[in-house]
Amino acid sequence: MDLAWSDADRAFRDEVLAFLDTELTPDLRAKGRAMTSVYADPATGMAWQQKLHARGWVAPPCRRAIAAA
Repeated sequence: MDLAWSDADRAFRDEVLAFLDTELTPDLRAKGRAMTSVYADPATGMAWQQKLHARGWVAPPCRRAIAAA
């Protein structure tokens, strides 16, 4: 098994790191550190989800029939 990262893997890693550097604002970072569970408050969660959506990194909800399979 070859566990070495491909050029595409490294490019995606760099893309994600650049996205986080740009879009994960100090306010969002602070709110993330202050979380006491896996869920952010609705306003913070929506702000982050909008950034992910704008980048195309959001998955639609899964239909129950598929999720139950």
